[in-house]
Amino acid sequence: MFECVQTIIFFGVFFAYLLQFSSASVVSTGDYNKDFFVTWSPSHVNTSVDGRARNLKLDNYSGAGFASNEMFLFGQMDMKIKLVPGHSAGIVVAYYLTSDQPNHDEIDFEFLGNVEGQPIILQTNIFADGFDDREERINLWFDPTKDFHTYSILWNLYQIVFMVDWVPIRVYRNHADKGVGYPRWQPMSLKVSLWDGSSWATRGGKDKINWSKGPFIASFGDYKLDACTWRGNARFCRGEISSKNWWNLPKYNTLSSSQRRLFKWVRKNHLVYDYCQDNSRFHNQLPKECSLPKY
Repeated sequence: MFECVQTIIFFGVFFAYLLQFSSASVVSTGDYNKDFFVTWSPSHVNTSVDGRARNLKLDNYSGAGFASNEMFLFGQMDMKIKLVPGHSAGIVVAYYLTSDQPNHDEIDFEFLGNVEGQPIILQTNIFADGFDDREERINLWFDPTKDFHTYSILWNLYQIVFMVDWVPIRVYRNHADKGVGYPRWQPMSLKVSLWDGSSWATRGGKDKINWSKGPFIASFGDYKLDACTWRGNARFCRGEISSKNWWNLPKYNTLSSSQRRLFKWVRKNHLVYDYCQDNSRFHNQLPKECSLPKY
């Protein structure tokens, strides 16, 4: 009888332990004031009364930024963004996950401003164990300054998928078993910033910020952080059997057939730079993942 009671107590405690971690999958409240803190220049951050919208301002005094209160290990992040209108040469809007460790992991959206009338370029990049050099760039098929569009990162055990309005624009697969770096152990926070990238962002730094056109405003709307909140339990976040960790279910281990069609359309019509096609940069020794399947 005593052993039976012990068993019941053990499983009760174990179940409560699992609930403690699994209850933190959908973590966004939709309120910027509750889910994020300002990391840089509070005077240049303007949040709506209800907390559901936020603007960042860049002028010749400062840029601005904010970061999530929590850190995550796998999940999906969606955010509506409207970019700086008009003349935006030299300006960078960054929306990214980062572990902030010496050998850090990072998953980047970087929007590179341009002279008025020219397309804003979307650059994506991935750091794994401190190494990057994995840039890709596309021209968007719409004007991202006219309205809000949803930019998403799906990050799981199998792949990282960058999406624009649910269209996959880039896939980076987990080929760690073949010696390719992949962000899979370090928890990351979500960060957003608006800053001066005049030294490199537009035509390699040829077009600088024209401060007479400022101040420059980037706007952020509805967002959703559906991810495993880091509580020091990597085993739970990496678990494939929990319905809370839906992103690790087998159906998300590759692109669907419809996603593959959209992905190919983006690559054919809007890709302007792919590090895997830059032989001169890598002296004809492209990174290993370039010869491996994306899905």
